[in-house]
Amino acid sequence: MCEVGTRPPLAAERGEPPGGAAAAAAERCRDMGEQPIFTTRAHVFQIDPSTKKNWVPASKQAVTVSYFYDSTRNSYRIISVDGAKVIINSTITPNMTFTKTSQKFGQWADSRANTVFGLGFPSEQQLTKFAEKFQEVKEAAKLARDRSQEKIETSSNHSQESGRETPSSTRASSVNGTDDEKASHGGPAEAHLKSENDKLKIALAQSSSNVKKWETELQTLRESNARLTTALQESAASIEHWKKQFSACKEENDQLRSKIEELEEQCNEINKEKERNAQLSRRLQELETELQDKELELEELRKQGEIIPQLMSECESVSQQLQAAEKKNNDLEEKVRTLRTEVEESKHRQTNLKTELKNFLDVLDGKIDELHDFRQGLSKLGVDN
Repeated sequence: MCEVGTRPPLAAERGEPPGGAAAAAAERCRDMGEQPIFTTRAHVFQIDPSTKKNWVPASKQAVTVSYFYDSTRNSYRIISVDGAKVIINSTITPNMTFTKTSQKFGQWADSRANTVFGLGFPSEQQLTKFAEKFQEVKEAAKLARDRSQEKIETSSNHSQESGRETPSSTRASSVNGTDDEKASHGGPAEAHLKSENDKLKIALAQSSSNVKKWETELQTLRESNARLTTALQESAASIEHWKKQFSACKEENDQLRSKIEELEEQCNEINKEKERNAQLSRRLQELETELQDKELELEELRKQGEIIPQLMSECESVSQQLQAAEKKNNDLEEKVRTLRTEVEESKHRQTNLKTELKNFLDVLDGKIDELHDFRQGLSKLGVDN
């Protein structure tokens, strides 16, 4: 089995390009009988041993994480190497459980390493594939453990059967010994019995050696079973411990979620306040613009106010001129009234004059007619004379 706990030589010491440490470690594991069956890349984390709550990054960047199968021991391991440092060396047991804590993060507890490993994947699909492979390897480890237990039970049964067969073989040898004594008297039957007796002795010797071998293997399996029992108990205790840790983490997660919700509400309020501030800023700019306009108007009014006294003096002079004009207008109106009166009187006089003139013309016409008659009479008189 590949000893991943030791420090492998650096890439520069081996003359390899940077980043080839993981490939070199995998090559050495293959040389020792382990074969990679699944490989992916992820960020590796370990639980903080002091707090048992916070995650501590075990790699500065995404590293290669591989499943390895050891055909000699029929076991599975998860191995990851960051440069020259082995950051994951976890043997998978049937009691392990891989838990998805988010869409791209998963974790599992290793009681032998007394830690919890966490993996952060670039995508949810890679996390799902890793979890499915973990479940598959876990089932294979369980199947291998069941086969080992069946082998232990079969070995103990064979040992018991060998122990029961030993007295009968002894009885057969004693009977055959009697036959050997009889064979001294000669006969083909006695010779055949003697050969059978030799075969039984050889089988008995082989059975005895097999019994010792099976006893040794049984003792080894018992010790292995004891170690597995101890590991199982430790794993159960660790499971209880991690259940408590999981409950505490869940409570902390709920608290963090509530805090996140509160922070989101605060962020929404802050965004609303920002919108209000933006509106107030726009309104302030509008008011500043209006204020500037008002100041310009006020400046114009001030300039106009400076010429108000001049306008007042002009207004006073205009008022005086207006009064003088009104006085002149009154005088003119009086003159107009007088003239109107005179015109009326003149009209009346003209009317009288017209009447008198008409009368005079009538009289004049009469006088002219008389004069004409007079002339005619004179002319007649002259003719007559």
